[in-house]
Amino acid sequence: MANKNLTNAKRVKNDEFYTQFDDIQKEIGAYLEYNPDVFRGKVVYCNCDDPFESNFFRYFVLNFNKLGLKQLITTSYKPSPVANTQLALFGDDKTLTKSKSLPAGRQGRPKVNANKFIINEVHDIDGDGEFNLKDVAKQLKTNKHNEWTPLESDGDFRSDECVKLLKQSDIVITNPPFSLFREYLKQLMDYKKKFLIIGNMNAIAYKEIFPLLKENKVWLGNNCKVNAGAMFFEIPEKIANLEQVREIKTNESGKKIYITRVQGVRWFTNLDHGRRHQPIPLMSKAEVIKFVTKKPFDQYYNYDAIEVSLVKNIPSDCKGVMGVPISFLDKYSPEQFEIIGLGIANLGLSVGVKPYKPEHKKFRKEIQKRGTVNGDLYMIKNGIVEVPYARVLIRHKKK
Repeated sequence: MANKNLTNAKRVKNDEFYTQFDDIQKEIGAYLEYNPDVFRGKVVYCNCDDPFESNFFRYFVLNFNKLGLKQLITTSYKPSPVANTQLALFGDDKTLTKSKSLPAGRQGRPKVNANKFIINEVHDIDGDGEFNLKDVAKQLKTNKHNEWTPLESDGDFRSDECVKLLKQSDIVITNPPFSLFREYLKQLMDYKKKFLIIGNMNAIAYKEIFPLLKENKVWLGNNCKVNAGAMFFEIPEKIANLEQVREIKTNESGKKIYITRVQGVRWFTNLDHGRRHQPIPLMSKAEVIKFVTKKPFDQYYNYDAIEVSLVKNIPSDCKGVMGVPISFLDKYSPEQFEIIGLGIANLGLSVGVKPYKPEHKKFRKEIQKRGTVNGDLYMIKNGIVEVPYARVLIRHKKK
């Protein structure tokens, strides 16, 4: 069943899905385990995160010194619903001091369209022996060593001032709008930034994104398939489908937080992690047939490759090309496999997948009552046209 919360969000153009703190902590922990200095001396930019609500901000500001960050920049889009309801921790808009960068006539404006937090230093400011968000709030209110000011524009990641901040950063980490994922990732690639972002798994098949995965310029994150391929997000009540809400919490301002499950979500990154270099344990072709499938592998009619419907059934001794589920990318190791292409539509045509034969197209349309797209892999089994879901075409790396 399609996820109704994600469908509702697309319909109303609302991308307010807030990532949970534990998911951020688990994912980033894998990169630290692989390289403890991955963030040391770096400027981290969270450019789709309302600092008042974002757990990305909370994670990085609370771990600022532990990670060895040089700077943390966080920008929000449009008015902050929490700031405007006077969150006790940070105060209200009045704590935003006049910015020297604002032109005459705009100084001390009462309404905040979007916020910019720049963290340069964190320490135990109230002397209670520990560092926490209250210390950050006090530093921000007094504007000492850190900056909390309004943005000139609405905080869109494509705006000139947000692009300027992007240029200053080393690593971008956030949960960008799913509806703008193509454009968002393109911007990161154009500016040659390291990143760790969240997106829908369907993005793998985008013509603008799959080539990046194929060329090992982008890959899936460490915790890429948790909770059976889903993630739990905090979402606003206005787009929450109560049938799919798993939990309702109340934050420090008394606002209800709805926790919902969204299927098919993945981390996308170009930061290295250990799981990426772990080979998939495999059986030989004969072992798969004997112990699992009980029959030979099917061959595609319009491409020289075999169909492998489950990643665990990839034969270790296959010399040719294999079509495997997109979920293969959850376990893909570039040392073990080479990605040839994606067997759907124009991406399939580009790697030599042949168009439908007229009689097969007619059969699928008139008998099976299903669509036909040239470039899609298909098989003929007992005279029946069978089209598997999108398949990644791979082969073993030569040793």
